[in-house]
Amino acid sequence: MDFETITFERDGAVAIITLNRPDAANSLNAKMSEELVKIATHCDSNSDIRAVVFTGAGKMFSAGGDLHSFAAEGDGMAEYMRYATAGLHAAVSRFARMNAPFLVAVNGVAAGAGFSMAITGDMVFAADTAKFTEAYTKAGVSPDGSSTWFLPRLIGKVKAMQLIMMNDVLTAEQALDWGLINEVVPADKLMSRVMEVAHQLAKGPTLAYGEAKRLVVDSLSNGLETQMELETRAISGLARASKDTQEGIAAFVGKRSPDFKGH
Repeated sequence: MDFETITFERDGAVAIITLNRPDAANSLNAKMSEELVKIATHCDSNSDIRAVVFTGAGKMFSAGGDLHSFAAEGDGMAEYMRYATAGLHAAVSRFARMNAPFLVAVNGVAAGAGFSMAITGDMVFAADTAKFTEAYTKAGVSPDGSSTWFLPRLIGKVKAMQLIMMNDVLTAEQALDWGLINEVVPADKLMSRVMEVAHQLAKGPTLAYGEAKRLVVDSLSNGLETQMELETRAISGLARASKDTQEGIAAFVGKRSPDFKGH
């Protein structure tokens, strides 16, 4: 698949998506938004993809929205931003709800929409040189890219508002302490570590991962009883339809390692 603003590769069952506008700090314009929707839809639709790694090319993960392209629209700025944001949001939704685990490798500065994209991962790994900042209000805009949904759930409302209003710049270690990421890795070992985890997950029960992802995403919108009913439906549905569930239970009973196929 050929793209202008991102690259897409496969390493077996692991897909690797790389933001690829290094000369523009991997900033998000309308074209990147379109391509992110396309590749997210592909990953969501392809059962051969059992884990997805998301990262940036060059020194930065992403500086966020391409403010130069926004300004160039003049009186059409609002319409352009609405279009670009809609595409980004569609991509985030697909990554959050697809079966394949979504792993983010933050290789450098993640600012604005880059910050938002970074924290959407099911697991997030950061180079020890990475930095995180909301940055939106510095440009007189409010956040997008899902950060107002993820941030309060990850770190609470008070700290979320601090990051949004004060535009604090967090180091990778601070982001780990705050609960925004899973692991800090030496920069030169970041991708090898993330690919190690991705390949491990790609051998797992992909459909069960997908059900777990969707349950967690919906959990804070539901009451206890509704959430437990959804859990019942998910686990019983897997028992009925997933060969991996049958294999996992058989392997446990037979005291052997399961051989999951993603079905």
